Amino acid sequence: MGFLLHKSVLSLLFFHFLISTLANSSDQTVKTYIFRIDRFAKPSIFPTHYHWYTSEFADQATILHVYNTVFHGFSAVLKPSQVANVLQNPSVLAAFEDRRRHLHTTRSPQFLGLRNQRGLWSESDYGSDVIVGVFDTGVWPERRSFSDLNLGPIPSRWKGVCQIGSKFTSRNCNKKIIGARYFAKGHEASGRFGGGIIGGGINETVEFMSPRDADGHGTHTASTAAGRYSFQASMSGYARGIAKGVAPKARLAVYKVCWKNSGCFDSDILAAFDAAVNDGVDVISISIGGGDGISSPYYLDPIAIGAYGAVSRGVFVSSSAGNDGPNGMSVTNLAPWLTTVGAGTIDRNFPADIVLGNGRKFSGVSLYAGTPLSGQMYPLVYPGKSGVLSASLCMENSLDPNLVRGKIVICDRGSNPRVAKGMVVKKAGGVGMILANGASNGEGLVGDAHLIPTCAVGADEGDAIKSYVSSASVATATINFRGTLIGIKPAPVVASFSGRGPNGLNPEILKPDLIAPGVNILAAWTDAVGPTGLDSDTRKTEFNILSGTSMAAPHVSGAAALLKSAHPDWSPAAIRSAMMTTASVTDNRFQPMTDESTDAKATPYDFGAGHLNLGLAMDPGLVYDITNDDYVSFLCSIGYGPRTIQVITRSLVNCPMKKPSPDHLNYPSIAALFSSSVGGGSKSKTFVRTATNVGPINSVYRVRVESPKGTVVTVKPSTLVFSDRVKKIRYAVTVTVDPKNLVLDDSGAVFGSLSWVDGKHVVRSPIVVTQIDPL
Repeated sequence: MGFLLHKSVLSLLFFHFLISTLANSSDQTVKTYIFRIDRFAKPSIFPTHYHWYTSEFADQATILHVYNTVFHGFSAVLKPSQVANVLQNPSVLAAFEDRRRHLHTTRSPQFLGLRNQRGLWSESDYGSDVIVGVFDTGVWPERRSFSDLNLGPIPSRWKGVCQIGSKFTSRNCNKKIIGARYFAKGHEASGRFGGGIIGGGINETVEFMSPRDADGHGTHTASTAAGRYSFQASMSGYARGIAKGVAPKARLAVYKVCWKNSGCFDSDILAAFDAAVNDGVDVISISIGGGDGISSPYYLDPIAIGAYGAVSRGVFVSSSAGNDGPNGMSVTNLAPWLTTVGAGTIDRNFPADIVLGNGRKFSGVSLYAGTPLSGQMYPLVYPGKSGVLSASLCMENSLDPNLVRGKIVICDRGSNPRVAKGMVVKKAGGVGMILANGASNGEGLVGDAHLIPTCAVGADEGDAIKSYVSSASVATATINFRGTLIGIKPAPVVASFSGRGPNGLNPEILKPDLIAPGVNILAAWTDAVGPTGLDSDTRKTEFNILSGTSMAAPHVSGAAALLKSAHPDWSPAAIRSAMMTTASVTDNRFQPMTDESTDAKATPYDFGAGHLNLGLAMDPGLVYDITNDDYVSFLCSIGYGPRTIQVITRSLVNCPMKKPSPDHLNYPSIAALFSSSVGGGSKSKTFVRTATNVGPINSVYRVRVESPKGTVVTVKPSTLVFSDRVKKIRYAVTVTVDPKNLVLDDSGAVFGSLSWVDGKHVVRSPIVVTQIDPL
């Protein structure tokens, strides 16, 4: 925390250093930059901000986007020396180079507690008047999931458009897909000018210059959030049943910001935020993150800046937590106004068995739907025995056909896509593949629609199979595919890949906020590519099964649509609070939720407040609301000055003389950080929270505390009494520790909870206690 404060204090000095560096740089390659401008500084002589920008900062040919709603400024293609000149203008608050982002790549609504005839679905009319904006790779509008049959008129507040382009006309929008746009200027600039970005630009031989989805990811996330009922759905017979989104009647607005094989650029994402809020969306779903393992400060992160502009205007923003788990501090999208979603499993699986020549059987997963091996035994080989890393990973051109022809090949997971490894084996003449996790993936498994018979296994099973290959004179195996199984226990389990806490920017804010279904999720798919996404996969499928926090975030987006429909006056923070305080921390065995990578008990660093439970979220009893002023106070508390905060908030702010504490942000979780320095005896921290009653008017709640091991937690008052005149009550939570007696777990923390209970509602907040090194 101290380090982050120090970094913010130096930000102004860094700004001047940046000007000097850019002006003196010998590299004068043009690049795309995003400029944050003080909108109040516009001279009255200019009729619009665009006229001002083109006259004073850049010419019309170099400007890509002008931002007016969630952000004020523009993006332009300039040389570093030109940028240095722009930065000299006192109206320029900040500038940052455009950056490439990456996507965080049926039965789940029932698993979340939704039922047809009662509860949130019926109370919200399935989200019929709520508009969900999806920032992704576009949409394949012909899918049944996007039918507008029996939907009412488009909400009158909608101001968006149906942007036409390649293979996309105005007829592709309807009362379900009520708007569609695409954003490519940042991408096109990266290809036209290079900008130091390898492979920039859009390949129109495999892409559509329109909202049409050439990748599949956007179609999948959109239908997960708000797909209509689709009967007799499956992916090549797997997950057969009725496919439906979380909010089946919600309207969809599609914002294509990501492009096949080339990612998503900040300048385009920010333009989409600007358009979506102007268009009138109620919810934004964004399954996009940095992909570099580094979280930028909020004032240098266009996703955080755009999301703040949306949330400050009442738009709920759901974002994915990233797929870099199970490593600690791997969670992305950390801003406290974002709802950050990790991934869990559901109670459905696609098992496959490996039978070895010695009779041993190992269980894994597969979505292979081609000709089965039918029990025939084949020679088994592990190319990694040679010690060549590329061969162990089955990288392109790494396998010797003489070694693998006619055999089942063991390939280690990592580096290249899982499905691509199978193609490498197939091209080398192999008949099947065993995909083995490494230690970093543990026992976490996801299914893939492989083009050759394949079974994925955990690290322990993979090691045992490799040991068999090493010891057997003639190693053989076969793979049996067992289709779809329902009622799997335990579930949910925290997915191995799901981004984990603690929060790398501000550990006072617990991230992720919660988890939702993100493993083996069936949803609609594009006709442009096969289910693997490989160019060589010519299969067509209406639905596909994918895994990732990309799949988890739209579940929460759909949930927010339902809650917004049922409670139109709730703020984005209140909606998030309702989800978090009612989330489940147990699985379908009524045991504590576990971590897929270790099979050990999961913690709030893994699942945040718990797993989304929509059976309870509609009626949470109490909520923790957060205003725009509260977020500004938080930014002041972490050391941001008024000029830096204005980059995020658009408006001028004044921080109080006495710096507030980030601990007091009215968040539905509590993270207590203590110095690890020895001496001074017990230490205490007090957290102030305000609970708002959204249940029965005359309600009485009593506190129930599970203190983290080695701590003492006290709450004052211990009873909250609400009435028609008392709707909000503040309370204080004091956490006391003795650093000498605190025994932290492997993640460096201990965990507990605080719950308010009235006989019907249990309003639960996780408590995390950790130590940090002193500055």
